Amino acid sequence: MTAGAPVLIQPVPASEADVPDYMRQLERTAAYLPDEQRAQLRRAWAVGAAAHAGQTRKSGEPYITHPVAVAQVLAEQKVDVETLVAAILHDTIEDTPLTREQLAQDFGETVADLVEGVTKLDKLHFSSRQEAAAESFRKMMLAMARDLRVILIKLGDRLHNMRTLGAQPGPTRERIARETLEVYAPIAQRLGMNLIKAELQDRGFHALHPLRHLILEKHIRGQPMLRREAMAKIEAQLAQRLTNEGLQYRLVSRIKSPWSIYNKMRSEGKTFAQVMDVFGFRIVLHSVGDCYRALGVAHSVFKPLDGRFRDFIAIPKANGYQSLHTVLFGPYGSPIEVQIRTEEMDLIAERGIAAHWAYKHGMAPSGAQARAHSWIANLLESQRATGSSLEFLENVKVDLFPDEVYLFTPKGDILSLPRNSTALDFAYAVHTDVGNTAVAARVDKKLVPLRTKLVSGQSVEVVTAKSSLPKPQWLEVVVTGKARTAIRAQLKQLEHEDAVSLGHRMIDRALEDLGTSLDRLPQARLDAYLAELRYPRLEELLADIALGNRMPSQVAMALAQKESPDDGATADQLQRRGERILISGHERGVISFANCCMPIPGDEIMGYHTAGKGIVVHRLDCPNVAEYRKSPDRWVAIGWDREVTGDYAVALIIETENKPGSLAEVAAAIAKADSNIEGVEYLERDTNVAVIRFSIEVRNREHLADVIRRTRRLGVVHGVQRL
Repeated sequence: MTAGAPVLIQPVPASEADVPDYMRQLERTAAYLPDEQRAQLRRAWAVGAAAHAGQTRKSGEPYITHPVAVAQVLAEQKVDVETLVAAILHDTIEDTPLTREQLAQDFGETVADLVEGVTKLDKLHFSSRQEAAAESFRKMMLAMARDLRVILIKLGDRLHNMRTLGAQPGPTRERIARETLEVYAPIAQRLGMNLIKAELQDRGFHALHPLRHLILEKHIRGQPMLRREAMAKIEAQLAQRLTNEGLQYRLVSRIKSPWSIYNKMRSEGKTFAQVMDVFGFRIVLHSVGDCYRALGVAHSVFKPLDGRFRDFIAIPKANGYQSLHTVLFGPYGSPIEVQIRTEEMDLIAERGIAAHWAYKHGMAPSGAQARAHSWIANLLESQRATGSSLEFLENVKVDLFPDEVYLFTPKGDILSLPRNSTALDFAYAVHTDVGNTAVAARVDKKLVPLRTKLVSGQSVEVVTAKSSLPKPQWLEVVVTGKARTAIRAQLKQLEHEDAVSLGHRMIDRALEDLGTSLDRLPQARLDAYLAELRYPRLEELLADIALGNRMPSQVAMALAQKESPDDGATADQLQRRGERILISGHERGVISFANCCMPIPGDEIMGYHTAGKGIVVHRLDCPNVAEYRKSPDRWVAIGWDREVTGDYAVALIIETENKPGSLAEVAAAIAKADSNIEGVEYLERDTNVAVIRFSIEVRNREHLADVIRRTRRLGVVHGVQRL
């Protein structure tokens, strides 16, 4: 078969004799599916067999036996037909000429998406594990899978690979086993799939440390007769009392696996005898009420150990696990660990999220009270309401990692950020300099603004420009502490630079009024003045002047060594005196705009020098200006530059008809005028009329006039006025 040649969809074999045993076994396991869905499995096998024709595994078997075996693993979990079909075809896009388009055409978009998802995960190599911890890598894998069924297929794939690991050479076998224990088994555990997790751990341990596995397994099997008798006696006592209480139950003794024993011996420094000196039982009942009754029975047979009872029914684990755990003091001085749960909880404990599809296929969950508290059942409720399997899976993913997003850098490294992080947070996570000069980002190669919220699995690249500088609004965009601290530090630096520049202009203007300038002053006089006021550098004095902590006129007098003139000058004289300071919109932290009158470009304005705040700008017609006339020495001649940038806050009082939709009409008109609404507040409201205050942002008076014009035209508006 030549690469790139289209694969013909094979007809389903007419004769049962043409269907191999491994395929017939899969169909028997998938008997929970309707006949027409089982027919899809056979069709998928026919296509997969044709696509993989001529390919063999290292064991010499036809390659198609592997994907069918993966489907077999998943069919035992009773998953849906789309997952099984995708499992049979999961290697076709990567290893055969079959394309995603052909899969979508013949088996639907969902199957094509699942196969493509598995293919993408296969391309996620482990080279970056040196930079990223295994835990991040596990989370990254889960995050990458847009549909968690991709992970189910991957787990099934890994489980079958572990079952047939003997055919691999030594170093490969060790690498695969290590990956299984570090990455895949914990993912299965996170998804609550304990059966698959246990087998992955056992086979991984066996492949990595065959001798240790053999010794532990031999010890477990060769338990002394005394221990077996003790187990039987405890089991009989529990069973007798449970039966006397009239409970319907299933009582099973639990045997520890070699891997769990090995881990406990290593982590807790215990001997084999100490680890094994624990008896374990599980009691499975019909209802939640029965669970609590059985707990009482267990505590009446043997005394409970203080502080060792856990109620995971009332408070389930994050992966949906529910059970009552108690530790009893046994008759032989050994602790007895008892787990008590319902059949439904047992199903979830063994299969985790795969239990979802078991419910879907008609296994009615029992125990309404348990379901009300249960993670998986709550998700099922929302799924029944929406009917969307994708939404169910998305909810599971949110539940698994509620507080983190995992993202790729362009080099393929993994960064972990808090939920709701933006592209700007990502930029600062890469490097402070990258954040400070960021202008935009490419998320999955699409250009987006820095305020864009990121979701797990995305690849993010930051676009920078040397001329770019942080803005105060950035503090509202970021959620990480690192980004916020870096932005504040940079803004402080920029504010200082602006303050020095503005202070320079202010002292120069004040000195000009006295017939001199900063450049013409003797250096010795300047140094002596700085030393007297304890300023290490001239810049510090200039910044203090701009921030209102020193009056420029008084500093100018001292430097020019002149007596203070009569300062009863009028506002007009002050405005005419010297050069006006012009606002361009780039000033940060040293020029602010008064909330009482909200000046915008185009308004007649004056500046008032305020200690600690710098220059506060007021409109000349502001009612508070009369008060400021009493301190003319603090007045600053100020005006607007020819080109003013930025958005400026202004408030409008709008009187509208008090009926549904009026507010929305006004908001739409403001938005159409290209103005941003910062806040809305009802000032008055009766049956007919509502008076609303809109806090908006405009560029200048012309822009404001356009906003007012558009709102006045509305039929629901009775009047508009600027505050």
